[in-house]
Amino acid sequence: MKPTLLILAAGMGSRYGGLKQLDQLGPSGETILDYSVYDAIRAGFGKVVFIIRHEIEKEFKAFFEGRFADRIAVEYVFQELDKLPGDFKAPAGRTKPWGTAHAMLMARDVIHEPFVVINADDFYGAEAFQLLADFLKTPATNLSGREYALAGYKVKNTLSEFGGVSRGVCAVDENHFLHTVTETHHIRRDQRGQIGHGEDETTWNRLDPETLVSMNTWAFGTEIFDEIDAMLTTFLQHHGNELKSEFYIPTIASNLIASKNARFRVLPTDAQWFGVTYIEDRPTAVESIQSLVASGIYPESLWK
Repeated sequence: MKPTLLILAAGMGSRYGGLKQLDQLGPSGETILDYSVYDAIRAGFGKVVFIIRHEIEKEFKAFFEGRFADRIAVEYVFQELDKLPGDFKAPAGRTKPWGTAHAMLMARDVIHEPFVVINADDFYGAEAFQLLADFLKTPATNLSGREYALAGYKVKNTLSEFGGVSRGVCAVDENHFLHTVTETHHIRRDQRGQIGHGEDETTWNRLDPETLVSMNTWAFGTEIFDEIDAMLTTFLQHHGNELKSEFYIPTIASNLIASKNARFRVLPTDAQWFGVTYIEDRPTAVESIQSLVASGIYPESLWK
């Protein structure tokens, strides 16, 4: 059974000034999403599921509908504010959905095989897709034993020159299993070039440049959807009246590890991340793609 690629593409691009999912950065009009799908096909994935919002549906489908021809199956699901378990309702004044783990749950009815989840605006590199595909293709005892995986990037390879980023900072044991993952915001280099996180000098915490971080590249089995449903219900019981609280994938991992209901193998990669967190990142992303094409890693046109 070929694995599925689940892409979190529901963001509205408020910091970017538009739908960065559709920004054409490659030499033949490719988006970062195109390169992720291309790498997934090369790694043996059989389906891609886009999580979007109804607000961007028309524009998104007009761009991607039929784009991959017969190369891979495509489905769409929707993350919306009011798609919640049970009788929970969003509080008045809340405008955004409930985060990455809530987004994952939207795909439970269309994913029936092991899958990998990624962000739409991050360039991960072919190695990460192959590592995760190989993990999912191992004997079924891997997943029935509740062993999942994530690609671990070195934090020094995942920074933007134009502002802080959010990463899941990983603590890994000697057997390469995840001990903890902490959603950490405002990670950046300071004026001395040192890596750390914090809104200002008084809250600054240094990070070793070799620290492994999650870029939301996770491999799961379908039983994870039941876990998310139960945890989201608990989350909403405590935070359902808040206007900005979010339910992240690292929260799922942390809860499963703490309860010893699953373990997560960290698959290290030396890949250099790039993305379009800020509009100022765009020229660097274009240059990086051009370099990869010139090196023969990608063709001039992905889909011809």
